[in-house]
Amino acid sequence: MLPSFIPYQVEDCYSVLKTMKAVYFLAAFVLLGLASKLASASDPSPLQDFCIAVNDAKNGVFINGKLCKDPKLATPEDFLFSGLNIPGNTSNQVGSMVTPAIVSGLNTFGISLVRIDFAPYVGLNPLHTHPRATEILVVVQGTLYVGFVTSNPYNRLFTKVLYPGDVFVFPLGLIHFQFNIGHTNAVAFAALSSQNPGVVTIANAVFGSDADINPDVLAKAFQLDKNIVNQLQSRFWSDNDNRN
Repeated sequence: MLPSFIPYQVEDCYSVLKTMKAVYFLAAFVLLGLASKLASASDPSPLQDFCIAVNDAKNGVFINGKLCKDPKLATPEDFLFSGLNIPGNTSNQVGSMVTPAIVSGLNTFGISLVRIDFAPYVGLNPLHTHPRATEILVVVQGTLYVGFVTSNPYNRLFTKVLYPGDVFVFPLGLIHFQFNIGHTNAVAFAALSSQNPGVVTIANAVFGSDADINPDVLAKAFQLDKNIVNQLQSRFWSDNDNRN
């Protein structure tokens, strides 16, 4: 015969299990909420009509916690940029140039626009990523070979040859490139889903970092002879923070 206190112990166990389930459910709910918040990939939505950027805090006012130009002093020129009709200088190592549209009125709107010029055949916007933006590109002149690579473990390569009027999307954070395969100049315009998309040019970051990455690390990672790594690190790497 079982002792009389056993039923009370069983009842206590059920109570503990119910409490644990409630705690687990609450923890999962909180983590889900945090994940949803962190998964937001775009810039936050503005809480005002506009917030024109200012260089001097003395000329600014706080609107919803952001320093902006006084809206009463705004002019049409704050929302204008002229110059994207002017070709960029592609006389550089990679044969391309990015010209951003600098518009004070775009501040806080989570979007940016650039013009990209490519020299005939050799013009390359080298392998790079945007940690904070998806990019949509439209070709207006020339022929571009473009592509991006997906993340691990598949590392799939998506490529396409683009002609004037063609549009291509480069997903947020993925390595991508554009290469002029035509015998004439090429021009494209790109919009990005952040006012500060950021850019990491792969070759620059890996072989031109400040300070140098240990050559043994790079030799192992790329399966290269250490002398080749030293040679790559000794090269002058073009520094163009506007590249997109």
